[in-house]
Amino acid sequence: MSRSDSGSGDDSLDGLSNRVPRCPLTPSLSPRKRTTSQSKTEPPLLRTNKRTIYTAGRPPWYNVTGTTFKEAFVIGLCGGSASGKTTVANKIIEALDVPWVVLLSMDSFYKVLNKEEQELAAKNEYNFDHPDAFDFELLVTVLRKLKKGKSIKVPVYDFTSHSRRKEWKTVYGANVVIFEGILAFANKELLKLLDMKVFVDTDSDIRLIRRLKRDISQRGRDISGIIKQYNKFVKPAFEQYIEPTVQVADIVVPRGGENFVALDLIVQHVHSQLEKVRIPHYSIQSALASAHQGQPLPKTLSVMESTPQVLGMHTIIRNKETNRDEFIFYSKRLMRLLIEHALSFLPLKSVSVETPQGSIYEGKRLSGKRITGVSILRAGETMEQALMAVCKDIRLGKILIQTNHDTGEPELHYLRLPKDISEDYVILMDSTVSTGAAALMAVRVLLDHDVAEDKIFLLSLLMAEMGVHSVAYAFPKVRIITTAVDKEVNDQFHIIPGIGNFGDRYFGTDAPSDWCESDEGMDF
Repeated sequence: MSRSDSGSGDDSLDGLSNRVPRCPLTPSLSPRKRTTSQSKTEPPLLRTNKRTIYTAGRPPWYNVTGTTFKEAFVIGLCGGSASGKTTVANKIIEALDVPWVVLLSMDSFYKVLNKEEQELAAKNEYNFDHPDAFDFELLVTVLRKLKKGKSIKVPVYDFTSHSRRKEWKTVYGANVVIFEGILAFANKELLKLLDMKVFVDTDSDIRLIRRLKRDISQRGRDISGIIKQYNKFVKPAFEQYIEPTVQVADIVVPRGGENFVALDLIVQHVHSQLEKVRIPHYSIQSALASAHQGQPLPKTLSVMESTPQVLGMHTIIRNKETNRDEFIFYSKRLMRLLIEHALSFLPLKSVSVETPQGSIYEGKRLSGKRITGVSILRAGETMEQALMAVCKDIRLGKILIQTNHDTGEPELHYLRLPKDISEDYVILMDSTVSTGAAALMAVRVLLDHDVAEDKIFLLSLLMAEMGVHSVAYAFPKVRIITTAVDKEVNDQFHIIPGIGNFGDRYFGTDAPSDWCESDEGMDF
């Protein structure tokens, strides 16, 4: 068996990564270093509390229709056990120097062994190098989804107990997927998913020495057991199932990671494929604005009635002379009204209750399990207090966004969603929305967590028409609710006439240069 190095993160509810982009409008190549989902030991994970979720994968790039621009480029790495596939994969990742590379290992997809097979494995009598040892059906399903930019869950295999762990790892889409395994070319359906097939060819003596070192140091095996397993299973399987597949390879890499000429060739080809799908971010925004210019606002939009009270509060918070205390006070009043208005769109069912006087009252109750609020940090977090004031025992989730100023692309740095959010009605909160890019990616993340599109309610104090059209066009079932809609967005994507930078005015700060909120002027 080759070493298991799955390019995924722990499948839990809390986590953060400084490498997950959130802008849905264009793929781009970043000069950022080592943005990969894999290292020589475990995937690099940043932690919050005691749980984690994201490695260096990301929710995939989506265009204005809510679909991906292009499928991920998948590189298949095949070769015998301990041939250096993982080393080659690491060097390709390092040389590519592009963000959003996922490394998927075939070792994660060993079948669950029954009791009899467990006993054989404990005695080194089970053939882990035979095709029947792998769950190809699950592997094909996972790789097909990953190639299409879908989020996936990868099983975690425990080589000590020869079993799958209870926890699975969550991986999001990528520009490049590197899939490595001893039988990576042994299945016809798998071959159809590979855009480049690389066979790592290493001398059998070297592979045996590497296997001895690895299994003794990392897996607690003894030399006699390793030699027995190698002669009985590993060597025959290589000759029968692995070595013949070199014929389907596009590139053969002798000497593995030491063959820099072959590695350069692979990297150049992948770069050329990625360059073909680069689409200028601002040209898409301009096209979107032009496409919807003069179009009626969508039916999924609900704007609060402009009562004298609402107009008065807007006058105060839009006034640049308004001090911070007044800005916060009247913003909170608007938020409370907005939340109350939004709750009227939740489905209700008829119920009968008995009053203290013994009479029956015909009333209404929420038709569903729970309501969860998700705020886009930092400005969206200001709406949480209003939501908690009107919804008892509300559950909250958070998304943190920053901009990579080398590329101009917003990136998702932190995601925390409550457990079983897929069954909830989700109120997605943001202070202002100009182009809608922030909202698009936030909705996409929720969909990747299996939240039904028609159960998502996007709430914002102020929206630009461009942002409204963007969200409605991509996700026509999402309910959009706001207190006001302004018509224009200028060249810097500021809403006109607008509020200004809501977060700065609310928190009394100057926005750091790398903040990217969906505040006007900062929502890409």
